Amino acid sequence: MLGNNRGNAGKGRPKGSLNKVNASLKEMILGALKDAGGRNWLATQAQENPAAFMALLAKLLPLELKQEATQPEPLTIRVIGGLPDN
Repeated sequence: MLGNNRGNAGKGRPKGSLNKVNASLKEMILGALKDAGGRNWLATQAQENPAAFMALLAKLLPLELKQEATQPEPLTIRVIGGLPDN
């Protein structure tokens, strides 16, 4: 029967896994990041190119965040100190 695929269940890539091209591309990008200086390079980019760095962060964050907020007491925010002079 063409419509009955029960015998094929579970075959194929696991849900969420990368295909070979994406896995290879991810490996190359992470290798280039390591060669460029890794975390220190990213920190430098955050300072020197904040727009590009924020665009990168936007790609990594989920599109929608769901969070249940329960606050039994009023929240108080205190600002200590000021902004640094540039």
